[in-house]
This record gives sequence, structure tokens and C-alpha cells, in this order.
Amino acid sequence: MDEQAAAEPVATLEAKGGTLSVHEEYVEIGRSSRSMFDDKRIPLSEIRGVRYSGGIVTGHLQIEQTGIEADDAGFFSHPVDENTLHFPRGRRGDAERVRDAILERSGGD
Repeated sequence: MDEQAAAEPVATLEAKGGTLSVHEEYVEIGRSSRSMFDDKRIPLSEIRGVRYSGGIVTGHLQIEQTGIEADDAGFFSHPVDENTLHFPRGRRGDAERVRDAILERSGGD
């Protein structure tokens, strides 16, 4: 496999505040300039699971990473942390594909 093919994501979610891309060995979160969080790369070996909520208007995808404390969602709120991205309901299918790609490659729940 050439270097460019290895760099191509297998699934991508364009979300509010950034982009989440799944690669064969890592997940990459690219944040917009308005985000309070930085870009990051998470090795799949550090992913314990993925929390998904389709929401009514806005949903969220939260990556559970070893050594990182995940924010909890409230009844009327979404979690806000470095491993969570929010998406509009029109992107639910993309979010589900990203979730499934992460779980398939990480062995998470």
C-alpha cells in the first residue's frame, strides 16, 4: 500500500466544530478555529468505545479513550470534551458510519 492510500480515511464526519476521520490505525479530530479544543490523533489501541446519540436536532459522537475523562451528557445537553463532536441530524448517517468504522477497527463497544 502506498503512503497516500494509507493516509486516506475510511470514514469521515463533517461536524460542528471540526472533522472526525477514521484511518486504519488511528482516529483524527481536526478542529475548526472557533473550537476550544486542539486537533488530535488517537491510536485505535487507546479507544475503549464510542458513545453515539442521534439527538432530536443535534447529535453527538464521543470517543472513549484510555486515560481521558469523558464528559457526561445531561438530559437536555450534550457532553463537551476533547473527544466529542456534535453534528446536525442531516449527518446522522455519516456519524453512524464513523462509529461503526471505529468500533470495527478498535474492538471497542
